[in-house]
Amino acid sequence: MTVGSASFEALGGIAVVAAADRERLAPAMAAARETVAAFDLACSSFREDSELSAVNARAGAPVSVSPLFLDAVQEALRAAHLTDGAVDPTLGEALVAYGFFDASEPTGARPGLTLRRVSGADAITIDSAGSTVTVARGVRLDLGATAKALAADRAAAAASAAAGCGVLVGLSGDLSMCGEPPTEGWRVRVTDDHRAGVDAPGQWIELRSGGLATSSTTVRRREQGRITHHLIDPTTGAPADEHFRTVSVAAASCLDANIASTAAIIRGERAVAWLDGTGLPSRLVRADGTVLHVAGWPSGGEELPLAQGAGETAVAGAGAR
Repeated sequence: MTVGSASFEALGGIAVVAAADRERLAPAMAAARETVAAFDLACSSFREDSELSAVNARAGAPVSVSPLFLDAVQEALRAAHLTDGAVDPTLGEALVAYGFFDASEPTGARPGLTLRRVSGADAITIDSAGSTVTVARGVRLDLGATAKALAADRAAAAASAAAGCGVLVGLSGDLSMCGEPPTEGWRVRVTDDHRAGVDAPGQWIELRSGGLATSSTTVRRREQGRITHHLIDPTTGAPADEHFRTVSVAAASCLDANIASTAAIIRGERAVAWLDGTGLPSRLVRADGTVLHVAGWPSGGEELPLAQGAGETAVAGAGAR
């Protein structure tokens, strides 16, 4: 069988779908599109008609939500629990303050807006039986990367079931795999930015299952007198210190990989020992470009120039959005 792949615009970036059998790419694409569209309608911070926008607009009151949105919020709270609050779903106000939801907004907190740490567990109430979510007054929920990673996992599962073969789904560089992979595995170029192309500095790796996620301070940056980035430290309400510019993590799912990679950026130097303790293979790039491999991440091929024609066999690029 020959691998087939295609892409489409989704969630403010590019979605890639690859099928181990190119003859089954069409049903895989259709299932992935449908799943990603459902997540966009439920969890987007950029749509006024999303369930997320409805919950934020009615802060302080319970809002009826779909099972998909309920799952997304529960996973976001799980992320907060697993990372001791480093990945916090209640940082929407900080992101608004730094202009990441509006291209016209300035970089740097807007005058008069006080940023403070808010515990996700304390600020969000879930009624599973009644299918409602309530956020505390003054809190803006943002599901951000966790919802995108969960969407990748759900889309890969749906696409593999529809196609009857192994499928890889990448959403702006966060990858999830389901089903039997190609004989040689899924070949992926890991870089700072998934949009940079296979000739960018990075590393070729092969994956067979689970997920891969990359978090980085090099993308979604805004400038106005100084450079900042979108990964907010919950303890300060400001962009995290840039000990590492990029962290890539492999895990059993894209969601778990994303939780770990995001937390690693926030934790800074403490992330090295933390990731090693989790046993999750990780690649960390310092601000000066120094690369660290942790917990069994392969060392071969690091930063090597792209061989002539090598890009023809790659089905996806892994890098942060």
